[in-house]
Amino acid sequence: MGPLAGIKVLEFEAIGPAPFCGMLLADMGADVLVVDRAADAGLGLERERWYDVMMRGKRSVTLDLKNGNGKEAALQLIARADVLIEGFRPGVMERLGLGPDEALKANPRLVYGRMTGWGQEGPLAPRAGHDINYIALAGVLHAFGRKGEPPAPPLNLIGDFGGGGMLLGFGVACALIEASRSGRGQVVDAAMVDGTALLAAMFSGFLAAGSWSEERGVNILDTGAPWYEVYETQDGKYVCIGAIEAKFFAELLSRMELRDMPAQHDRARWPEMRRRFAAAFRSKTRDEWCRVFEGSDACFAPVLSWSEARRDPHHVSRKTFIDIGGVAQPAPAPRFSRTPGAVRRPPPERGAGGAAALRDWGLGAADIDQLKSLGLATKD
Repeated sequence: MGPLAGIKVLEFEAIGPAPFCGMLLADMGADVLVVDRAADAGLGLERERWYDVMMRGKRSVTLDLKNGNGKEAALQLIARADVLIEGFRPGVMERLGLGPDEALKANPRLVYGRMTGWGQEGPLAPRAGHDINYIALAGVLHAFGRKGEPPAPPLNLIGDFGGGGMLLGFGVACALIEASRSGRGQVVDAAMVDGTALLAAMFSGFLAAGSWSEERGVNILDTGAPWYEVYETQDGKYVCIGAIEAKFFAELLSRMELRDMPAQHDRARWPEMRRRFAAAFRSKTRDEWCRVFEGSDACFAPVLSWSEARRDPHHVSRKTFIDIGGVAQPAPAPRFSRTPGAVRRPPPERGAGGAAALRDWGLGAADIDQLKSLGLATKD
């Protein structure tokens, strides 16, 4: 059932990093019940759920939290939960009467997980934003891009999911362990701007040591080095190399049959080296280069599209991708030897599975009827 089997998570409907955190917990066996709005109300959340991968493994009830009775229904669910996840702007849950003070009064052991971009406090806390804004303020967006070109946004993977949802999942897991010892819950304030800064921890050391330039595209990991780069092949596809260590660089040159190349760290001759690598890679197709590097430690890989990655033999052998309801998607990770994670059900439509979830959470028929009288609804 997964390492989090038996943990009950109440997730309030949101977008992006908060539901991603809920997915991570559900994948690991937690019973995640989403408090959905009955309708979208113009918030951009109304869509078919079958392809909403981050909702997998969860069940749903619907509830109008702005209705006076909605607060009471929510507090009854909070009293039975181990974890609460919310992704509203600071102050919204407090105005609904569901902030940490009220929630922890109803359930002193509750882990109250809060997901925001700017954090619960600070000058920017009440302002709107998205991934691109958070990673920009954290100093990370500035580092992405080629020399002489503007910064290039790396999708919304860093702020929303790495520095956001995954950071909240880590915080929730830590707080659950502590609560198991102390018997007391606490608030987890996960801010995407904090998480983004944390992901760049290694570069703090590089900057302090003077081994990293803040100019884009001139360092060893940002396409400055010709041996850590992407190159086009004869068929218009791409391959990448990351031969940082000397022995891997030597293997790279050997496999490519390149002789009399400049010294690896002779920066003055990096442009020459880049031209030679580019010309060499254009001489064969991507698949031909894959055969050249078969079994090699030269730190080479083809640049695959998402669709191609799902068919790659390595991913097929590891079952990296799975199919849920006709939607190809990544399998739960990381992997556990004794209590593996799993996707137990496809994404629920609003209210789907809610009645069964309430019963599993220990509510009897009379309790469920009372919740329904307060405005809570299910579809089963």
